[in-house]
Amino acid sequence: MKTALIAFSISAILGGSVTAQQMAQGAPAQAARSITTGSKLYYGLVKDWITKGAAQMPEANYSFQPTKDVRTFGQLIGHLADANFMFCGNAGGTKGPAQSIEKTKTTKADLEQALADSFASCDKAWAAMNDKTAMTPAGAWPPGIPLPAMDYFSVLQFNTSHEAEHYGNIVTYFRLKGMVPPSSQGAGGA
Repeated sequence: MKTALIAFSISAILGGSVTAQQMAQGAPAQAARSITTGSKLYYGLVKDWITKGAAQMPEANYSFQPTKDVRTFGQLIGHLADANFMFCGNAGGTKGPAQSIEKTKTTKADLEQALADSFASCDKAWAAMNDKTAMTPAGAWPPGIPLPAMDYFSVLQFNTSHEAEHYGNIVTYFRLKGMVPPSSQGAGGA
């Protein structure tokens, strides 16, 4: 895991990209230089961890709330789905559905489906972006969202950062329940 993140970081700094196989092997990147290719790889990695985390958490733990001041695990998954629809819709110039998934969905099945649908929206936005279209102005933010106007690439990067931030919460929920989070499962289970 650490080797893969180091390889990705070096690649991002140098403006190159790394394939998943190269990351797994810890090999230096020799791929074509593309900021969007490297960013798409990172998005896919975070998406995979979140999706696996949602699938692996038992349904009984979807109502787990470590303290009264934080979201339940299920609300966290709903929040990610809501944010994916908003950010990826904005990047693509379309408005994502404002479903308030975090507040309306409670079952594991419903939340996993909403998460999958939201990632499908993001997959579409990422697939349509390349180095030539990355700086295209994104759509307008919904009323009440205090973010400046951004380009397509920045919106998707912002969303991936948001996803990674909340994946950190998922890791904590897993650890509190005595479970190994997805990102550590291939690293000896620590």
